Amino acid sequence: MASNGARVKVSREPRRQLNNRAAWITVDDGVTESECAVVDVSPGGAKITTELVFDVKDRLALRLLADHSKRHPCEVVWRRGKTYGLKFIAAEPADGQASG
Repeated sequence: MASNGARVKVSREPRRQLNNRAAWITVDDGVTESECAVVDVSPGGAKITTELVFDVKDRLALRLLADHSKRHPCEVVWRRGKTYGLKFIAAEPADGQASG
C-alpha cells in the first residue's frame, strides 16, 4: 500500500518506567487495600499488574508510596490478563459542600 502523505507523529504523555515498583490499590470506598506493581506511570494514568480482578470502568484509588497517604482516584480503562491500564480522574466534590 502506497502512502502519498507525510506520517503524522502521535505525541504521547511522558512516561516513567517503574520496573514493577510496589504500590497499593484501594477499592470498596477504602475498605479493601491490596498490593500491586506499577509498570509505568504518566501524568494521565498508570499501568499496573495485580492478582485482583477488575472490570473495565471499575473505580479504585492508587497509592504510589507506602509512607504517603495521597491516593489517586482512577478508572480502569483496559485490561489484558492481570495487567490494567488506569486513567487518573479528578476527585468528585463531596455533596453539600458550598463554596464561599
